[in-house]
Amino acid sequence: MKNTRQILGLLCMSFAITSMYGCELKPKKTTAEPVLAQVFSPINDEKPKNNTVKIALLLDTSNSMDGLINQAKSQLWDIVNKFTYAKCGNEERPELQIALYQYGNDNLSSREGYIQQVLNFSGDLDDISEKLFSLTTNGGEEFCGEVIHTSLKQLNWGDNPDNLKMIFIAGNEPFTQGKLNYKDAVTNAKEKDIVVNTIFCGNYEQGINSDWKNGATLTGGEYIAIDHNRKVVHIDTPYDDVIIQLNSKLNQTYVSYGALGSAKMEQQRTQDSNAYELEEVVAVKRAVSKSSRLYNNKKWDLVDASDDATFDIAMIEKDELPKELKGKTKAEMESYIQEKKSDRSKIQNEIQALNAKREQFIAEKQKDGEKGELENAMLEAIKKQATKKDYKWEE
Repeated sequence: MKNTRQILGLLCMSFAITSMYGCELKPKKTTAEPVLAQVFSPINDEKPKNNTVKIALLLDTSNSMDGLINQAKSQLWDIVNKFTYAKCGNEERPELQIALYQYGNDNLSSREGYIQQVLNFSGDLDDISEKLFSLTTNGGEEFCGEVIHTSLKQLNWGDNPDNLKMIFIAGNEPFTQGKLNYKDAVTNAKEKDIVVNTIFCGNYEQGINSDWKNGATLTGGEYIAIDHNRKVVHIDTPYDDVIIQLNSKLNQTYVSYGALGSAKMEQQRTQDSNAYELEEVVAVKRAVSKSSRLYNNKKWDLVDASDDATFDIAMIEKDELPKELKGKTKAEMESYIQEKKSDRSKIQNEIQALNAKREQFIAEKQKDGEKGELENAMLEAIKKQATKKDYKWEE
């Protein structure tokens, strides 16, 4: 179907774009929910913060879209790292939730319009990475209107006017395909205060003629056309190997607990490996993301969980504790967790400091245009929208 190398970069850049829209100007008082309730009752997800950015990525996984998927896997970390610096007008840091759909793949059910929800809204970066790496391509029919409508129907977008809600859909077949008129789908999105952004892989005018631009314009979204054959140049730096080594040390600061603990630690290691096998620079970017506020695992890690004001290690059942804490007194367990927390903070600060030098090195070596037109277009959109919606970017 289409060879789209940068489409995905685009998509992921969309994450960042999210920060550009709405910020709640006056913080509202909320009652913090106990961490343990989230752990032992996973069905009851914690209440999202008022400043939450919700992004649904709708990716075409028909034939020849492997480049798109690979870009998504690598660009995810670029977007997360950019998003780390977003701040609302009330000085709060917005939360980020991402949902993932694939469409246009013959392996999917024809009764469902060759559409599948791969991931519901989630802020778990390891889950998002795992789902992206699970995608494979196969020929199929691409129904843009149908996949937009499906995401509106299945996802819990909420009705909080302070939340920024966005759809990013990527592909290169006519936007008009399928029985469901895309105009009805995007009109429904606009009524729900959801902005639809379209990414066309191909000639700009061709995207306009096949209604990709109109699909975005009807909701006030952005239309972007990219040269999918243009390869982004990654620059190796003297700091990459050290950051990867620090990432291994960072993993050693996690103290798993509960039913999720063991599996989530294994998932963490697997996603590190996936990133490294894709490209070493992707592993570096993932390590930087793991040193940020957006990588939080309080549902299975005692160090992150201990940051909650309601957390009490004594409330955890003995059989839910990791082996290194079994048989210890409450004071000994708290001391152990505090030691790991101190180690983690030090390692994360080292990674952030090295990444600052890394980014400066890249900026000095990078030639004009090497970022790729997709990335440049997305960053411009982010800055523009951030100003309009009272977001700031403090890098």
